[in-house]
Amino acid sequence: MFSFNSALRILSLASLAQAAVFESIYQAPHGWTLVRPAEGTETLKLRLSLKQQNVESLYDKLMEVSTPDHKQYGMHYEGHELRSLLEPTKETSSAAIAWLQENNITSITDDSDYILFQTDVKTANVLLDTKFAWYRSEENQEILRTLKYSVPASIKNHINFVQPTTRFGSLKPLSSYAQLLDGGHASNGASKWFGGSAPQVNTTCNLTITPECLLDLYNVHYKADADNGNTVGYASFLEEYARYADLAEFEKVYAPYAVGTNFTVIQYNGGGNNQTSSDDSGEANLDNQYILGTSYPTPVKEFSVGGLGLLIVDGDTPTEADNSNEPYLDFLLAITKLDNKDIPNSISLSYGENEQEIPIAYATQVCQLFAQLGARGKSILFSSGDSGTGDFCLSNDGKNTTKFQPQFPASCPYVTSVGGTRYIEPEVATFFSSGGFSNIWPRPAYQDLAVSAYLAGIGDQNKGYFNTTGRGFPDVAAQSQNFRVIDQGID
Repeated sequence: MFSFNSALRILSLASLAQAAVFESIYQAPHGWTLVRPAEGTETLKLRLSLKQQNVESLYDKLMEVSTPDHKQYGMHYEGHELRSLLEPTKETSSAAIAWLQENNITSITDDSDYILFQTDVKTANVLLDTKFAWYRSEENQEILRTLKYSVPASIKNHINFVQPTTRFGSLKPLSSYAQLLDGGHASNGASKWFGGSAPQVNTTCNLTITPECLLDLYNVHYKADADNGNTVGYASFLEEYARYADLAEFEKVYAPYAVGTNFTVIQYNGGGNNQTSSDDSGEANLDNQYILGTSYPTPVKEFSVGGLGLLIVDGDTPTEADNSNEPYLDFLLAITKLDNKDIPNSISLSYGENEQEIPIAYATQVCQLFAQLGARGKSILFSSGDSGTGDFCLSNDGKNTTKFQPQFPASCPYVTSVGGTRYIEPEVATFFSSGGFSNIWPRPAYQDLAVSAYLAGIGDQNKGYFNTTGRGFPDVAAQSQNFRVIDQGID
């Protein structure tokens, strides 16, 4: 007797017959080795990103509310308005869910723009016409991945990606703390301050940076209203958490005007708040202490985010500290569900990786979520990076082409990318601060004047190593070296 299940299997086989490779990588990335095939019974949790409607309209609306002379300037959108604008069609959602169900997948969560599902390796191999396997990094981190996957022709126009599949993990904090107290070489003061008279700043700020140095140098002694509803936030990844005791000591020594002020921790995706761990807390403490020290008395929120993100690794990131990528997508999907009043107006993030490590489909969706926050009146600030033009200047497409490495998410045009400086007169760029031009996003019109002048000035210098038509970064720059930080009780 011909059963309904038999019909589903036939439909599934028919779909596979029309499947084509959807995403692939040339080989296992640098630092990763194939260990063994995956067992068919091992469990996989995957996320399917759906095509949205009206994406270009989102970008138009962002520019309208962000342009001072536009009639819509400052008229920010609420989250529900953008969700309604971008919501995938019912046809797209239904097609994706039907595809999963046809392949005997029943653990499905429909989250509007994304569909989460859980299955076993055997089923996933059939679904994606692939072979999952275990790969091991040089640091003995094992992950379940594949080098390519396919989807049916009937599905490819409905989705952006299925992950984690071809993404291998890597991450590094882009930290001023990493460049801490290098021996105290001071500026010789030979050049003049650009933009008028130099601010009156204690000369010790040439050697070490404290909140008072930043307040003086950038003339930001304005005292905010703690009760006006404004908040400032930052995100902590990789199981790094700011310490209450360290903040209290920092306030006592370097920010006495803020003594007794604390911060609020909001946990996402299993993010913790371990106050006694011996693990690294330097990045989180740096962010926390200087955000609070310079924005007091504005309330500060730490978003502690658990989980691992998705990416391709290249030769720039084979260290133990870099075997996972911060889960921007998990964090952004959570925070964009909040009402505007519950999202800080400014959010700082000090993590990133080479742009080429993030496949275009994934990077595009993450960047679009930053655009959504911008349209809602939120400013997202990212470190531009701390490896100059890149400390592994080779492409990871199998060709090993020499080229500079732009940093992501700093290269996303919908964030404010912050470069690094040092000294107070003159204030100059640090040797390690990253900058460059995106290979994914074109140059926005508002950069044309400045970038055209820059390119004309350098002529053919480094010609061919960077994309002259890409989005340029950083957007601004500020002090980034020799910060005083209290970390695990040590100054």
